[in-house]
Parts: sequence; C-alpha cells; structure tokens
Amino acid sequence: MDHQAEALIATCIDFRLQEAINNWIAQNFSPKTFDRVALAGGVKNLGIILNQIDIACRLHHIKKVVLINHEDCGAYGQEGTEEKHTEDLKIAKQKILSQFPELQVETYYLKLDGTFKMVVAQHQSAQPLVE
Repeated sequence: MDHQAEALIATCIDFRLQEAINNWIAQNFSPKTFDRVALAGGVKNLGIILNQIDIACRLHHIKKVVLINHEDCGAYGQEGTEEKHTEDLKIAKQKILSQFPELQVETYYLKLDGTFKMVVAQHQSAQPLVE
C-alpha cells in the first residue's frame, strides 16, 4: 500500500502553543496530508528532525518540510531570543536543503499570541546546530 503525505511539520512540544499550531495546520493543510514531529526546542534537535524527514521522504514521499519554533521556548532557556530562533531556523533550512534538495522548506517563528512570522532569508553560519 502506497502512503503519501504532502509535508512533515516539526514543532515544539510546548502545550501553550498547540491550539495555535493546530489551527494554523487546519488552515494550511487538509486532514491526513502531513506527518507531525514534536520535540522540545523544535529545530534545536535538528539531528532527530533530519532522521524523521528521511523516513517521511522514503515512506510517505513528502514534498515539503515546515519548521516552527516559538517565543519563550524553555528548551532554549535564556539564549532563546527571536534572533537565535531565526538563526537556527535558517541553519536548519539550509541543512535540510543540502541533504534533501528536492524538498520545499518553510520556516516560522511563532509568537505566544499565536502570530506566525515567516522566516525567509537564506543564511550561512559557521556554528551549525547540534545533530
């Protein structure tokens, strides 16, 4: 049996944002068209996310990856500024595209008020995320 999903969506586990994330997903994806990964810190755990992307590509033939980090993330602690999340999202996108060039990658920074801010610019950094 061939199973296909449009995307893999990676988010943080933070309970405070699940309603906003679920509403956003419902507005942007049809039911049963995505795989979802939730890890404390979101892209801070990029190695795990890369493994899940690999599996989703092979088994579900995804075409897109959506990465969502958020404001006031406990897993980031004091270093979790908007700038740090933005930097990590850009690095994660670059790393995903280098390993999976056929995929589209969208990155978002989610505010506690439920506002999604798209992170867009490509960026090169000498400090990769821990895998």
